[in-house]
Amino acid sequence: MTTDKPLSSEHHIEIATGIILSIVTCGFYNIYWNYRQFQAMNALLGREEYKFVPWLLLSIVSCGLYHIYYEYKMGSDLYAWLKEHGRDPNQNLPVIGLVLACFGLTILTDAVYQHELNKLS
Repeated sequence: MTTDKPLSSEHHIEIATGIILSIVTCGFYNIYWNYRQFQAMNALLGREEYKFVPWLLLSIVSCGLYHIYYEYKMGSDLYAWLKEHGRDPNQNLPVIGLVLACFGLTILTDAVYQHELNKLS
């Protein structure tokens, strides 16, 4: 059985701060925010599924298409983990992430995922 808070407090990020800093820094903080979410997901999954440098390079080379895929993948993995551990996640979590990312609203996708991660830290 898992503990009530499977992530440490180091994985907690204030969502409003993440959004504001992402906007003020023209997206550079959002890159760091993704790095932190990758760390949280790896800790949650117990394996290194999310790798920052390959994600960053492939996102740049593909003009952001790889990032859209990763947003969907993170939503799918997060949903699966929550469901497997008796939580009651929104079944549309991966689709919400995908749709927001397709419309260029990846900051909102990160906010939605961070909300779920914050509940676990």
